[in-house]
Amino acid sequence: MMSASIPLLIAVADYGHTAALKQGLAPIRGISAEFVDVKPIVAAYRRMVRSLEFDVCEMAAGTYMIAREAGLPVTALPVFTYRRFHHSGFVCRADAGIRTPKDLEGKKAGVRAWSVSTGIWTRGILQNEYGVDLSKITWVVDDEEHVQSLRLPPYVLQAPAGRSLAAMMAAGEIQAAFTDNAGIGRAGPPQENWKTGAAPATPYVDLFADAQKLEADWFQHTRIYPVHGLIAVRDALLEQHPWLAQALFEAFDESRTRYLEQLEAGQKVSEHDDYYRRMTAIVGDPLPYGLEANRPAIEAMIRYCRQQGLLNGSPAAEDLFV
Repeated sequence: MMSASIPLLIAVADYGHTAALKQGLAPIRGISAEFVDVKPIVAAYRRMVRSLEFDVCEMAAGTYMIAREAGLPVTALPVFTYRRFHHSGFVCRADAGIRTPKDLEGKKAGVRAWSVSTGIWTRGILQNEYGVDLSKITWVVDDEEHVQSLRLPPYVLQAPAGRSLAAMMAAGEIQAAFTDNAGIGRAGPPQENWKTGAAPATPYVDLFADAQKLEADWFQHTRIYPVHGLIAVRDALLEQHPWLAQALFEAFDESRTRYLEQLEAGQKVSEHDDYYRRMTAIVGDPLPYGLEANRPAIEAMIRYCRQQGLLNGSPAAEDLFV
């Protein structure tokens, strides 16, 4: 029997599709929700993985799979909080001689951490679509992995102490890197007041100059709409309250539905509104929830994690979600 007003500590970022949930306009049946504001939300992933700090927490899809295999007692809902394509966001020095993806072999490339979602997706595309041998690239990281027990491949190296990827890229010590939070666009690990969006000292060249067209074409032939964030729930709560997963899903889905209606009406809700309207023209539903609608992306993430040494097993998609 459902207990009344169970308190839950929930860490989820502010998005257009979570606004109604966090404002109480899409209440969670039987739950008294306390939303914790963690900025950047990446810091909440780390806190959840290392100390199981929250009852319900947004988490990167790759981080969730790695942590679950390592024994973290959480299970995901098929609620995906953030997603984007990944031919964009990877740049090279103009003097590095990198003209095609295969030219990355023999070079050094920077990524914040080996398990960062952007890195997993882009490396998967490089390997599976362009035949790049990831082991022939030296990948330089300047942050810790969220899951501290993760063993990295021998071609992944830690940046020298005190050296950031941004500084190494500017000096030519690495020849390519991810932008924004995944690489040279931020300072330090994901802590409160994380400084992001730092402009590079030198203009760099996009690996894929026609990224948006390539992304749309890739979706058409793979049906993969890459997932980043999902919602993880402590297993103890799911076992104690068998109705909880459905109640959470319904509330997240109601919040999502409200947002999609606002998008269709042309309302301004968040800074991502125009992005999701553009995605609608490519993928249809820009924020699909549920397992089947996201199966191509989930199975691709599992495959890429296996290929990149992030997972030992190959779990079925059904085994990862409530």
